[in-house]
Amino acid sequence: MAPVHAACALLSLAPLLVLGVPPIWTQPEQVHLSYPGVPGSMVVTWTTFNKTETKVEYGLLGGRLFEMSAKGDRNSSTTVGSDDGWSDMFTFTALNDSTSFSPRFALYGDLGNENPQSLARLQKETQLGMYDVILHIVTPNPTLTQRSELSRPTTAAVQNIAVFLPLINFSNYRNRFSMPGQTESLWYSWNLGSAHFVSISTEVYFYLEYGQELLFKQYEWLKKDLEEANKPENRAVRPWIITMGHRPMYCSDDDQDDCTKFDSYVRLGRNDTKPPAPGLEDLFYRYGVDLELWAHEHTYERLWPVYGDKVCNGSKEQPYVNPKAPVHIITGSAGCRERTDRFNPNPKDWSAFRSTDYGYTRMQLVNATHIYLEQISDDQYGKVIDSIYGGKG
Repeated sequence: MAPVHAACALLSLAPLLVLGVPPIWTQPEQVHLSYPGVPGSMVVTWTTFNKTETKVEYGLLGGRLFEMSAKGDRNSSTTVGSDDGWSDMFTFTALNDSTSFSPRFALYGDLGNENPQSLARLQKETQLGMYDVILHIVTPNPTLTQRSELSRPTTAAVQNIAVFLPLINFSNYRNRFSMPGQTESLWYSWNLGSAHFVSISTEVYFYLEYGQELLFKQYEWLKKDLEEANKPENRAVRPWIITMGHRPMYCSDDDQDDCTKFDSYVRLGRNDTKPPAPGLEDLFYRYGVDLELWAHEHTYERLWPVYGDKVCNGSKEQPYVNPKAPVHIITGSAGCRERTDRFNPNPKDWSAFRSTDYGYTRMQLVNATHIYLEQISDDQYGKVIDSIYGGKG
C-alpha cells in the first residue's frame, strides 16, 4: 500500500503546480555547525525555501532539550526549524578549549556537488568520529555563474560535508555563514589547541572590478592579527601559526594559474593598483607562519619549506624540523566537475611530492612541538600516499 500512498501524495501536488501555486517549503535544510571561536559556543545555520519562524532546541545527548553551554568532550544534540517543520536530530561534540588539546582535522578544497569523488569516504570517516574539525579550503566567488565557496572551520557533525552556493558579490556569503571574529566572514582567525589559525580570502587580489577596499582592508587586519599572535605571551601558548587560503602562492600545475607565475599576485602583490597592493609572502615570513594550506589546483602537492622561490629546509635529514620558512600544502583534489589537473613535467626544486589522485588531507596537532599530516588517495581506496612530521623547538 505504501507505493499507492506515495503516488496519491504526488498527484495531490499536481493541481497546485499546474495552477502556479508553489507548495509551502518550511523544512530546514543545509544544516551546518560552525565554531565561532568562543569556547563553549556553537553556531547553527540552516536555510528554508519559504520564510518561517526559527527555533533551535538543544541539550545533552540522551537528555531533554534546554539552554546549555557546550563543554569540551561532551556530546550534545540539536534540532532546528519551527512548528511548520523540524530538522532531524543531530549530535556533535563541543571543541575542547585546552591548549593541550590535540585536534584531528580533515582538510580539502574544491569539493563540488558534481563529481564529489572524496565525499563518501569523508562522510564515513566523519561518522566514525575520526575528526574533530573539518577545514574546507574554498573561496567566495563574486560571479553567479561560477562555483563559490570559502574556507570555513566546521565541526565534524555537519549535515553535508560540502556546500555549493551561488554568490553575487560577497553579500550572500556574509549573510549565510557565521565565522569567528567580526570580519564579515571573509577573513578571520581563531585558536584551537596549540595553534592560531588564520583564514584569508585570496579572491581580493583578482576581482578588482568590485573595488580594492577589501584587498587593503584584509592586509591591514592580517598584519595586526599576526602581530598579536606573535606577542611572546601568545606565541608561548600557541606556537603554531597556520594559514588557510584558496589560491596558492606556489604550484607546479600546467594550467597557467597565478601560482605558476614567478610574479604571483598572492605572493608578491599587484603593481597595477594605487597604491600598489602588497603580497602575502613577506608578511607570512616576517611573522613566522609555520604552515600554509591552499587549494584551487585540483591536485595534491607538498612543498619543501620555501621563501623567495628558494628551498629553506631545516636540515638535510629533517627538512620539516625547525624549517627556515613556511611549509606549503595544496589539497585541492577532493573532486569537482573540472576533474583533476595536469602537472608541469619539470617542477622547481621546492616541489617535494605531487599526486593527481582524488583525495584529501588529514592533520593532527600532536602537541606544541609536533604536527602530523598525511594525504589520502580516494583512487587507491583510502591509502596513505604521503605523510610528514613537522617539528619545532
